[in-house]
Amino acid sequence: MATYLATALKRLVLTQPAGLAAAVRHLPAAASLHTAGGPLAKNWNGHNAGPQRWLQYNKVIYPPQQPDEPARPAYVCHQKTNIKYSPKKMWYVASFVRGMTVDEAVRQLSFVDKKGASYVKEAILEAVELAVKRHNVEYRTNLWVAESFCGKGRVFKGMRRHARGRTGEVEYKHCHYFVRLEEGTPPAHYYPAAPKTGEQQLAEWEEAMRKRKVTGSL
Repeated sequence: MATYLATALKRLVLTQPAGLAAAVRHLPAAASLHTAGGPLAKNWNGHNAGPQRWLQYNKVIYPPQQPDEPARPAYVCHQKTNIKYSPKKMWYVASFVRGMTVDEAVRQLSFVDKKGASYVKEAILEAVELAVKRHNVEYRTNLWVAESFCGKGRVFKGMRRHARGRTGEVEYKHCHYFVRLEEGTPPAHYYPAAPKTGEQQLAEWEEAMRKRKVTGSL
């Protein structure tokens, strides 16, 4: 990434009349490596610039609410694309922070000894800044992780040497991480309770039968 920025600066300084001013003006676009549609996306695959639909939820405009309706909580969607990490490994980290407040999620991720924890922590902090600066969220600590999941990204295939002159195929996998922060207090139990077993349902039915009362009896 540093080599790419240095090359871009040299080209802008040599070609643009404004020189350094033009180079500085193009720096924010060049620095967004993990944003869908970045400058490196089409260099890797001209027909696929990465996931685009998740960020469109930030542009949804809702109708005005009635005075008696409860306030609609604010939310913000953010993503990191083309992370050099397996999606199967990222799933454990993504599911770990669901239902946590942003402060608790950042605190817990600081002690998770996995490579994906640093990417998830960075994405949550970026989403918090986005919520405060662009979505009018007053208190940055009043946010919780409503959705956190990952998806499969690009897969580069390479060749690995084996014994006796043979070769094998190796896959270099990438993943996309998606997070949605919502304003308010997180639920006490994010995941629904496990379904009742047959023995538990039978016990509840027997208890209900014992408590019933025959109409018109003494």
